[in-house]
Amino acid sequence: MFLSRLVKSIPAPVLTSGGADPEIRELCYDSRSVRPGSLFFALRGAAVDGHSYIARAIEAGAAGLVIEDDTGIAAAIPYVKVQDARLAMSLMAAAFYGDPTSRVPMIGITGTNGKTTTTYLIESIMAKAGFPAAVLGTINYRFGETTIPAPHTTPESVDLQKILRQLVDQGARAVVMEVSSHSLEQHRVDGCRFDVGIFTNLTRDHLDYHHDMESYLASKQRFFSQLLAPDQVKPVRHAVVNMDDPAGRRIADASACRVVTYGIVSGTDVSAREVVFSTTGISGILVTPTGEAGFSSRLVGRFNLYNILGAAAAAHALGVPLDAIRAGIETHGKVEGRLEPVENGRGITILVDYAHTGDALENVLKTIRELASGRIITVFGCGGDRDRGKRPIMGEIAGRYSDLAIITSDNPRTEDPKDIINEIRAGIEPLNLREYALVELVGGFDGKGFCSVASRREAIRLGVSLAKQGDILLIAGKGHEDYQIIGKEKFHFDDREEAEMACRELGAVS
Repeated sequence: MFLSRLVKSIPAPVLTSGGADPEIRELCYDSRSVRPGSLFFALRGAAVDGHSYIARAIEAGAAGLVIEDDTGIAAAIPYVKVQDARLAMSLMAAAFYGDPTSRVPMIGITGTNGKTTTTYLIESIMAKAGFPAAVLGTINYRFGETTIPAPHTTPESVDLQKILRQLVDQGARAVVMEVSSHSLEQHRVDGCRFDVGIFTNLTRDHLDYHHDMESYLASKQRFFSQLLAPDQVKPVRHAVVNMDDPAGRRIADASACRVVTYGIVSGTDVSAREVVFSTTGISGILVTPTGEAGFSSRLVGRFNLYNILGAAAAAHALGVPLDAIRAGIETHGKVEGRLEPVENGRGITILVDYAHTGDALENVLKTIRELASGRIITVFGCGGDRDRGKRPIMGEIAGRYSDLAIITSDNPRTEDPKDIINEIRAGIEPLNLREYALVELVGGFDGKGFCSVASRREAIRLGVSLAKQGDILLIAGKGHEDYQIIGKEKFHFDDREEAEMACRELGAVS
């Protein structure tokens, strides 16, 4: 594709220079990937400015540049000067890969919690409706037999459009995608043509990046106010909003398209009645503008009812028949790393969950508390080099709902795990719970309390050893992740594998 054609996808003002109109063979934002024929985007990051690597890109054979600052740039190579290189890259990537989302229904899901499970539900519903869907999310990017590892919840725009092109070419008739707040801030999804946007909820997360909740909310609002604005390609679009969430009204008011609401306690377009929660799932009657239908789901807990309602509301917005919605909900199975059980011969319930925010951890523990017949033991930690403010919050929640909270490492990254643990402990200490020394736990524990174990492997083993028949051991924070980041290195580590190993080593309960 010639540079002059790519430039047409960018809104004014744009200044082109260099005279020639090169044919662009690929798009690059990393100078190490540049080859002859590449168009190199000089992106400004938090630590690195891509403009510093322009000379390297030119030396590697770049056919053109997209830059924000042309100071000192020689006119020997064609370049495009723009106000926002990330936005330009997103729009040009969509054009380069043939606008893959222009002709298939695309559903984007944003919010702090529930995104992944909602994608799985919609995938199941769309399959029942005869629209096999590609899914891009936290766990992986997939369609049919194709599975691509997911280094980010939402890929960088060049990678995203390339993946979308591949999945649509393979036969995907719909796309379901988790849309992170980072991707909204960095314009990664601006080149996508969404039909439906879902807002799940907003609770504290990513404040190391957004700094405050108002900025975090603003990133979500942009999805509904700008990226869902109807246009000639998709003149009918819908915002699907959880009105039981305190931020729901502000999202709905900011939306530039039709709004479909869902909830349990508010008067909404999509809701449920006669709901029954149990250890085996959720059942009830789904209420929609087109009718009612009884349903049952293998998902557990009130928070998963919201995921079901959000998925049903999105499908309704797309015109999916109620029978297909019900069938999709009922055939949907477990989601990797979301209250995922670990089979064992010790007669205990072991659940691995991705809950890594205060709200998510509280939702999971509330659900377990409502359903548990025995004690609850929680193994959890908080990530390093991330929002420190949520650490005491998660500590307080774990202490309040657990019979024993075992504080440990998550992904400590470049922080000392002991420092992270101490900040978590600050939230538990005001509860005046007993702090167990590890030697005191050799024979078990006889009262509500907490302890600290820096090694996540040893913390999981301790939790398994203390759990008795009828108890629930929750291992929270990493879910589907199969790694642990210590320092700047990534090591293989899977909570499910570690729990299974501990169960085998400890043997059956006598």
